[in-house]
Amino acid sequence: MFFDTHAHYDDPRFKADRDELLPRIHQNGVDLIVNSGESMKAVKSGLALAKQYPFLYTAVGVHPHNAKDMTEEDLFTLKRAALEEEKVVAIGEIGLDYYYDNSPRKAQRYWFDEQLGLAQELDLPIIIHSRDAAQECFDMIAQSNIHKGVIHCYSGSVEMAEAYVQMGFYLGIGGVLTYNNAKKLVEVVKAIDIHRLVLETDCPYLAPVPHRGERNDSSLLIHVAEKMAQIKGITVEEVASITKQNGLDLFFGGKNPL
Repeated sequence: MFFDTHAHYDDPRFKADRDELLPRIHQNGVDLIVNSGESMKAVKSGLALAKQYPFLYTAVGVHPHNAKDMTEEDLFTLKRAALEEEKVVAIGEIGLDYYYDNSPRKAQRYWFDEQLGLAQELDLPIIIHSRDAAQECFDMIAQSNIHKGVIHCYSGSVEMAEAYVQMGFYLGIGGVLTYNNAKKLVEVVKAIDIHRLVLETDCPYLAPVPHRGERNDSSLLIHVAEKMAQIKGITVEEVASITKQNGLDLFFGGKNPL
């Protein structure tokens, strides 16, 4: 029923019950999951999970928080993983984060650009993290000439959302949509064609209402879908079906890999 296009099941918060949780989530209606990379360590752990669970795929990339530690050898490792491992479906999550500034901005920009180049070389979609760097992130993507990917946890304006869609991108919509202070995101979801939206959790982060503050997981996508259905004036089943197909179009060329 659902496609969770952005999760972090290799996070330590799932260590105690991951082996029980993931099969149960899948049996209860989450058909596919993309586990998003954020460090070189996560490249290995994400691949291990993808090999363990047929319904779970992975993206490889270095998050801007970890850009300060990235090397040319790491870039080669990402390339090799993407070329050799059939369950790698994207480069990500990559981008800019000027809110926390955990890495110097120069390093963030350099390694973002390098990973954009890798995605273009390999013809893979990108998964974008952008926080407090909306225009610069947009400009770098536009200059890269990449036209497929998802803007994870979209938080920008309607105008920028429309520009991303025109470039060929999808917008990742998660638990934030259910928050009382998410008025801008509600307007984005109203304005953008549902065929350019995908569902995501970013679990274990950003659990939707009524579970805000708890550990998130893919079973809670139902609450995001309910809110989206309310905004769009359609059924939850239609939201699930359309957004799942959007994810299949983005990561699998429209075909279900299972």
